[in-house]
Amino acid sequence: MKTTVEIADPLLKEARRLAAREGVTLKALIERGLRQVVTEQEMKGRAPFRLRNASFKGKGLQPDARGATWERRRELAHKDRGG
Repeated sequence: MKTTVEIADPLLKEARRLAAREGVTLKALIERGLRQVVTEQEMKGRAPFRLRNASFKGKGLQPDARGATWERRRELAHKDRGG
């Protein structure tokens, strides 16, 4: 759909420069900006995502895993499993 909008000259100049730098059309840049604003507004009405507590019998990391690298934690997680 075609429509006409008035955009302040300085903003339009900056938008054209940005579109050129990114190698996209001005239309694509404007559509991306509108999508972002619409998405932000839609998200304002929603409750923030909350991960349920999925802890299982324990009080955090085992002592030998505290401060360990991910590689070491992976080794500990897979020991006695042939991996």
